Amino acid sequence: MAEAAPRNLLRVRGEGTARVTNVELFFDLVYVFAVTQLSHYLLDHLSLTGALQGSLLLAMVWLLWVYTVWVTNWLDPERIPVRLMLLGLMLVSLAMSAALPTAFGDSGLLIGLAYAVMQIGRSVFTVWALRGQALLRNFQRILAWCCLSGVLAIGGGLTASVPVRATLWLLAVGVDLLGGVTGFYTPGLGRSTTMEWNIEGGHFAERCQAFILIALGESIVVTGATLAGLLGPRGALSSPHADRPATIAAFAVAFIGSAALWWLYFDRSAEEGAQLIAQSADPGRLGRSAFHFIHPIMVAGIIVVAAADDVVLIRPDAVGVGSTSWLILGGTGLYVAGLLAFKLTVWGRLSWQRVAALVALVLLGFVAPHVSAVVLSGCAAAVVIAVVVADYLADRPAAGPGVANAAPDAGNDLR
Repeated sequence: MAEAAPRNLLRVRGEGTARVTNVELFFDLVYVFAVTQLSHYLLDHLSLTGALQGSLLLAMVWLLWVYTVWVTNWLDPERIPVRLMLLGLMLVSLAMSAALPTAFGDSGLLIGLAYAVMQIGRSVFTVWALRGQALLRNFQRILAWCCLSGVLAIGGGLTASVPVRATLWLLAVGVDLLGGVTGFYTPGLGRSTTMEWNIEGGHFAERCQAFILIALGESIVVTGATLAGLLGPRGALSSPHADRPATIAAFAVAFIGSAALWWLYFDRSAEEGAQLIAQSADPGRLGRSAFHFIHPIMVAGIIVVAAADDVVLIRPDAVGVGSTSWLILGGTGLYVAGLLAFKLTVWGRLSWQRVAALVALVLLGFVAPHVSAVVLSGCAAAVVIAVVVADYLADRPAAGPGVANAAPDAGNDLR
């Protein structure tokens, strides 16, 4: 009979016990670097092909991170074997992140190998750690799917053809995404149901919120680093294209825009979403849909906005540059669309404020050829701020006698 897994590798389940540990936060530091690399990749490849390749690399990075989040929701990172597993994943992630700028060049095999080692290695460890536990069969299925995606990832790294590499990596990502949708159905092992994924919803939500903060932190770093590069040794703007008032305006708009993105998600949606998944009878379903699938859309939007901030700071007075307009409006649109999908999935109702914001961003596309980059960036930030204000006004209790002590409307409370 198989030896039972040491029970001390499992998290203690119960109210308030699934806290985010220091080693998990340490693990996230690698992904700060990964997001920075992805932002720079986009800046170095300002084309449709570059955007698609960057999106594929982001999907690979996200899947490596979020699969680890699922594992550490069940296994206790404070236990030495689990901690060593995380440190090993960090090492491989760091190597992969360093190779991202040349992913479709000389570093293809390193990227493919890193993806396979992380997906397969983590799954093998978890199968070992869960011997004798109810979740064992679930991770046996996940291991089978990760072996398939790992082979595809390595195959993509081995080929010198960029289209073939991209296709194989896209298939690898598709396998790992489809696995979650199908319950990792495996012949002879059956399929998992979301009810089996009895995660600690609060912990899972907090981990995904941390990645949003990682991406927002990158946008702040880009803004500060770009401004530092424009300043001379005595604080004078050193760029030949630099215009002091326009650059100062671009710096202010970049910061205000980042703050508005933070406010739109963290003011209410993040906390209330965490409460709902924590109280849900089927937290695995919400974890898969609202967090696993939808949060990377918001992350992608933030990365694109960060790239836009960099470009606008360098040439704030540039008018009608198509790539800059796409970065500004496309990044903001991705973020708002991700939040729209998040709210629709969690609360089951359409946020008309966010729909209106998307329409406004589309209309700004007609204005973009005729205004400077800093003006267009300011307009995009104003759209986000307008949604923040609209949310605040929607939450205010209606005026009238006796409403001061009335409970807030349930729909507004979970807007």
